[in-house]
Amino acid sequence: MPKLNRLSLLALVALFAGCTVAQGFSLRPYRINVQQGNYLEAKDVDQVQIGMTQSQVRFLIGTPMIADPFNDQRWDYVFFFKIGRTREEISSRMTIWFEDDRVARIDRPDALEAPAPGEVAFDG
Repeated sequence: MPKLNRLSLLALVALFAGCTVAQGFSLRPYRINVQQGNYLEAKDVDQVQIGMTQSQVRFLIGTPMIADPFNDQRWDYVFFFKIGRTREEISSRMTIWFEDDRVARIDRPDALEAPAPGEVAFDG
């Protein structure tokens, strides 16, 4: 019996040793990715121009995340993404103001970057 226990223990140690060699192995708990809001691609945001109608903007970049009930002439597009395991946060914001249902002003970050090959792609 003692030889069987030693053999079982040896097999168990070998199994765990093999798992630690596996890439991406961690004893930390699994955390899901958290995505909230509108992911805006730079190519679509660059097409938004002063003078466009609300329907044209909605067609290009979608419905705004935040609709202000007190000011229907302001659309806020907010995006937040937290990568579960690394806890890295990615966020962006864009605000469009309208006058007479046409774009009057655009407030956006300096640069919206597309994910590099191999990085996390967002399903918006």
